[in-house]
Amino acid sequence: MKAYTRILAAVDLTEGSRAVAERACELARAGQGSVWLLHVVEFVPVEPMGESLTPTVQIEEEMVGRAHKTLAELIQTVGLTRATVRVEAGNTKAEILRVAEEEKADLIVLGSRERHGLAILVNFTEDTVLHAAHCDLLAVRLS
Repeated sequence: MKAYTRILAAVDLTEGSRAVAERACELARAGQGSVWLLHVVEFVPVEPMGESLTPTVQIEEEMVGRAHKTLAELIQTVGLTRATVRVEAGNTKAEILRVAEEEKADLIVLGSRERHGLAILVNFTEDTVLHAAHCDLLAVRLS
């Protein structure tokens, strides 16, 4: 089996992000590969028809800044030595797929939570990415 050398780890900055980053780190070490740690800021303004876009832009910039800081802390915690941090703004599913293509990832690692009831019918990020990705996908089971 060929080792994965270009790994995109998509994290949502919840507690499960550590497990996703650790798994990506393990796989990168095994294949002497690189990791791109990606977080997507998906900001929806409270009032989309508001008079000014300036507060929306400022809020998005603040969210991107906080994400960079949190990702830097995650990298230190997990010990990712060869990681590139990317924070993108937009639709999470579309951005994961776009960055995976752009970085020529051969594996996408993301978290997957157990679903119950009506939640099973909802199109979750991992489902969309699984069916649209150009490369392999590893869904890390999160509790």
